[in-house]
Amino acid sequence: MPRTACLTALVLISLLATNVSADEAAKARAIKLEQALTLDERISIVNGTWPVPWVPRTPDNPQPADAIPAAGYVPGVPRLNIPALFETDASLGVTNPSDVRPGDIATALPSGLAIAATFNPKLAYDGGAMIASEARAKGFNVLLTGGVNLTRDPRNGRNFEYFGEDPWLAGIMGAESIRGAQSQKIIATIKHFAVNDAETNRDWSNSVIGEAAMRESDLLAFQIAIERGNPLSVMCGYNLVNGDYACGNDHLLNTVLKGDWGYKGFVMSDWGSVKATDFALKGLDQQSAKELDGAFWFGEPLKKAVEDGSVPATRLSDMVQRILYAQIASGIFDNPPQKTAIDYAKNAEVSRAAAEEGIVLLKNDGGILPLAKTAQTILIIGDYVEKGVLSGGGSSNVTGDSGTPGLPQPGLPMSAEGQFAQYVKEQYHASSPLTAIRARAPQAKVLFDNGRSLNEAVRKAKTADLVIIFGNQWMTESLDAPDMYLPRGQDALIAAVTKANPKTVVILQTGGPVAMPWVDQTPAIVSAWYSGARGGEAIADVLFGEVNPSGHLPMTFPRDIAQTPRPAVLDGFDLPAKVQFDVTYHEGSDVGYRWFSKNGATPLFPFGHGLSYTTFDYSDLKVKGGSTLSVSFKVTNSGKFAGKDAPQVYLTDAAGRKLLRLIGFDKLDLKPGEHRTVSLTADARLLAHYDEAKPGWVIGGGSYGVAVGHSATDLVVKGSARIKSQRLKP
Repeated sequence: MPRTACLTALVLISLLATNVSADEAAKARAIKLEQALTLDERISIVNGTWPVPWVPRTPDNPQPADAIPAAGYVPGVPRLNIPALFETDASLGVTNPSDVRPGDIATALPSGLAIAATFNPKLAYDGGAMIASEARAKGFNVLLTGGVNLTRDPRNGRNFEYFGEDPWLAGIMGAESIRGAQSQKIIATIKHFAVNDAETNRDWSNSVIGEAAMRESDLLAFQIAIERGNPLSVMCGYNLVNGDYACGNDHLLNTVLKGDWGYKGFVMSDWGSVKATDFALKGLDQQSAKELDGAFWFGEPLKKAVEDGSVPATRLSDMVQRILYAQIASGIFDNPPQKTAIDYAKNAEVSRAAAEEGIVLLKNDGGILPLAKTAQTILIIGDYVEKGVLSGGGSSNVTGDSGTPGLPQPGLPMSAEGQFAQYVKEQYHASSPLTAIRARAPQAKVLFDNGRSLNEAVRKAKTADLVIIFGNQWMTESLDAPDMYLPRGQDALIAAVTKANPKTVVILQTGGPVAMPWVDQTPAIVSAWYSGARGGEAIADVLFGEVNPSGHLPMTFPRDIAQTPRPAVLDGFDLPAKVQFDVTYHEGSDVGYRWFSKNGATPLFPFGHGLSYTTFDYSDLKVKGGSTLSVSFKVTNSGKFAGKDAPQVYLTDAAGRKLLRLIGFDKLDLKPGEHRTVSLTADARLLAHYDEAKPGWVIGGGSYGVAVGHSATDLVVKGSARIKSQRLKP
């Protein structure tokens, strides 16, 4: 064993012998390792490269010999046994952009919104663990995952990756996804820190928001997820926040993240988001994919800055120690990934479970669903439903089946076609809804039409006993939607088909909320989101009642864009690149359902909404006060079928101040007539407002109202309790 390895082992044994915690031991070990490094070795550890063939190479920046072609690579230090970092995009599965690793497939989870719609933290945990297990089996040790940005605008191209509009829901689901991933001895990130809530010209977009509003919304989601999930890396965003780039934002990174929250891990940049060497002073610990930035800021420029004292040597040491701590605490230092076989069939069932619980039954007039298997003629209408289910684009897109040729996306702007050439070819997962529906109705004549001819689709609809029509909205990183309508004339198609045949079910495969001008004439509507590796089977199971739908909306569905805080064209949408502009989040912390409640507006479908084939009743509400609210109530399946329910608890009054905030939820599986008592205690910050002056959280003494309901607008039982006045740390 090398002398340095012996020294490290002796330090660890000594610390454990004195009953030091594993976390303290990891920090002490990181410090010892860092002290043994040369300046050049320290610089190498804070420098990431993009190890793919299309990145130009120079003699001073050669292709790393041991790198896996993927999102990122950071060299190790062999003489000290410090491992390299092998990084992969992995929001919804291990990615393989442009098939850079020929034939390397992975299991795709449903979209983040679909997972959030399950209201089931265990499924988020299982999904994170599944992705991480595949990543380790492929040789990766860092997952670029864990997006918890709030979905403030339905047009945001990355909404589908995130966990919805509510800080508590997003924080909990994000935390469990991260915990699941890191249970597999891997480093997981949380991203994109912070207020990175739109994609339009994202490198030049300045998010303008007050400190209290930011703390009570976007930052609270991150704070909850970091406290509960303990991600070992934070990825900062592309955007500016209140005038400073997120990756060089002293307030966000030093004051909030590392100061107020005591964050121990390291901050990595998003790909191409570093603008200067002094970002190191402002809290950034590692430059990722340096080739995408204007300069290798954390290379020679940082070395010179340390040598001349403009960046203190202690700051570089802190940067390196944080990275080493993450390697040790995660387990990748002592348990490096080993390339092994992957049971894709088993992992696909993890994806399928999330898809089944994430599908939301939005409308079901006349009980048209579940479909009777005795229907004689069923018409399926939808682009590519004979091939698979739609997937979102960008860095989260997963290659699920290398044997299936990529399918083009008609109607994309030319800029998108050029910008995302490597992603556009792989937008469907090979899980055909048409095939799955035919398998569940073997006695029926199941017809198919791709929907590209309105007249032909209408003609066929008139001959069918019932129609199932798919509405598709493809969303992607770096590109926001111009509006809320389904593209390529699909709204007109759905309206014409439902007029021709009133027994029509609409299945939405979308990246978020869409307008539904045909909603009143359509008896049944299902939100399937992007449903992943076994989405076709999951959709069919819900349609035929083999799975009782239990998804609930993690985002409010507005009637139209006029109901949202930004009813006009998105800020920056018509501006050329490299022109900075402000996005003023004047709604502050009143995101989504809070905005609707504050303004007395009625959405198309509210946050938390989701129907079932059975019914659930709530009763026996008990509320206790003190330092926070403790709530218990009984949930009863009052219907005829077994099903899963997601009861939601909302704060409705805070010492005389009317408001609406989700403070808790659960997921229960109940047989007909079965009941169960739910008990939960609210995080006190959800009862508070943030005081910028002190600073910290402030809870006013008085009576606090609580309601339990099926959604943000369907509140069934109400109660209250008294809370004492108090202050909490930031």
